[in-house]
Amino acid sequence: MKSIIRNINLVPLGKQKIEWAKRNMPILSKIEEEFKKTRPFEGIRISLSIHLEAKTAYLCKVLASGGAEIAATGSNPLSTQDDVASALVADGINVYAWHGATGQEYQHHIDKTLEHGPHIIIDDGGDLIQSLHTRMRNLLDGVYGGCEETTTGILRLRAMSGEGALKVPMMAVNNALCKHLFDNRYGTGQSVWDGITRTTNLIVAGKNVVVAGYGWCGKGVAMRAKGLGANVIVTEVDPVKAIEALMDGFQVMTMDKASELGDFFITVTGCKNVITKRHFLKMKDGAVLCNAGHFNVEICIPDLQELSSDISQSRKNITCYTTGGGRRLYLLGEGRLVNLACGDGHPAEIMDMSFAVQAYAAEYIINHHNELKPGVFEIPKEIDLKISEMKLQSLGITIDKLTPEQEKYINSW
Repeated sequence: MKSIIRNINLVPLGKQKIEWAKRNMPILSKIEEEFKKTRPFEGIRISLSIHLEAKTAYLCKVLASGGAEIAATGSNPLSTQDDVASALVADGINVYAWHGATGQEYQHHIDKTLEHGPHIIIDDGGDLIQSLHTRMRNLLDGVYGGCEETTTGILRLRAMSGEGALKVPMMAVNNALCKHLFDNRYGTGQSVWDGITRTTNLIVAGKNVVVAGYGWCGKGVAMRAKGLGANVIVTEVDPVKAIEALMDGFQVMTMDKASELGDFFITVTGCKNVITKRHFLKMKDGAVLCNAGHFNVEICIPDLQELSSDISQSRKNITCYTTGGGRRLYLLGEGRLVNLACGDGHPAEIMDMSFAVQAYAAEYIINHHNELKPGVFEIPKEIDLKISEMKLQSLGITIDKLTPEQEKYINSW
């Protein structure tokens, strides 16, 4: 099947980006060398939906080096980079994606990616799995299993599994220690503020930053905001996480109260309608709103549109909503993932660890699919341990080891 991309003439720029990512992803480079020798995916078709940029492209190339036939698409219309997509096609990988796809086009790209008849699904948010279980159920019998990259996707998978609707085994990549402890916290923390600052060119120091949600991603966003000199306010629905935010040195309050104070608002909850009409009505003129959750439903855009007498573009990726009394509220990246819609996503060194988990999880499925039943499975501890050791080696760091005597002591009673 012919790839669907915007412009094949962008290959040189895309290859530059991929090569830069590769140079800064030493773990994946080692895995690529390993896969070239072992060829674990010989004769295997993999359908992949992850934010289609340089780091994802390198993951595709690593999987292909192990013998896989790859069909790739993006997991968000605004995060696809057309030059990277063209470079992958030039390297013989099937791609169905372009930047700024409409909802209909995006769904068509998802479906075309599945039409390759995958043995393995690699998903980011659950769009491939949803299509596989609805419109394309005829392909289910051929699927050995899949990997899910995000918190949001795993929530969807667990809901499906709880209702008996999930028909394939899925590896919870997001839950791996080498993923969520680093990707969600340090990757999100840095890339969100990279997206905000490069888009707005505004100072953060001295301003009030409201972070909605204090999971691992929210922790990272709040930590980096504090480092930039902001006064950080956290809103939460979980009392334990609220106490944690308080003891980490942040103010904790309801969104109703925080909406009166905030200069920047970042939603990181994975839920819908976190900021709605009643909150917009209380916000100060010039407040900046953005989202770092997977779907663009956390900031209620229909409410914002309803309140506005005028909607205009203030700057690339900044939509100005002028509300009653002339107050202007600024939404970044159409309410989509700000770190990808307005930036390049997580740093390469962070995604090196996350995508190493994806690569080894896919290999695990190949080796164990006959014994895996439909459901959500945690990443085996040995995969986390192997990747963490590879990471330390790439940094030239050695650590202590328990002596036999110490191991006996710590494991006895």
